[in-house]
This record gives sequence, structure tokens and C-alpha cells, in this order.
Amino acid sequence: MKFSLLVAIVPEDLEQECIDAATEAGAVGMTLMTGRGIGGERKKTFFGLTYEGSQSIMLLTLEKSLSLRVLKAIRQVLNPTGEDSRGLVMTLPVEHLGGIDMAQVKRFEERLRQDV
Repeated sequence: MKFSLLVAIVPEDLEQECIDAATEAGAVGMTLMTGRGIGGERKKTFFGLTYEGSQSIMLLTLEKSLSLRVLKAIRQVLNPTGEDSRGLVMTLPVEHLGGIDMAQVKRFEERLRQDV
């Protein structure tokens, strides 16, 4: 079985909606982190302090054929109109993997059988 790492950087206010979309698309677990980003445009300042806003970073290890479906579900939350996206989502190939819960691998396999 081949795996992909899905990385999504989403605004904090869309975090739960992205989690729900990923879960509905077949993801069975993820790691969430808080981050800050620096964009190409200069942000507004208030009394000399720049407000960037916080972001959530979602990391999901997925079976390779499932990763595109989850990516599309999250992208739909981030960019529902097809215009300006409010976040970033990408997949990366995983060459070596250790420590994954075998129950999670079985859930991936069951999900794949359901889709056939």
C-alpha cells in the first residue's frame, strides 16, 4: 500500500469545516498544529503592530488513492467560488513510513473496498 502526506494550511475560522470535509471524504485521523504565515501582501497595522491572523496546519497520512479525494474536499472549503482561495492544500509522496496504527491501515483498506 502506498501513502501520501496531505498538508493543508487553513485559516483558523475554517479549521473545523476542513476537518469535517476531510473526514467525510475518508480521512480517519490527522495532526493539527497552529501556525503563522507571511504573505506577499503587506498586512494592516494597528499602533505599529502587524496582524497576520493565525492558521491551522493539518497533516494527514492517507492511502495514495484516497489523498486526491480528501484534497478536493478541503479545496472546496477553501475556494468554494473558484476565485480567491483562503488557504493551501497539497500532497507529497511518502517513501518510508513507520509507526502507523494497523487499525488505521485496515480502515483504509475497508474504505477502498467500499469504493470499488
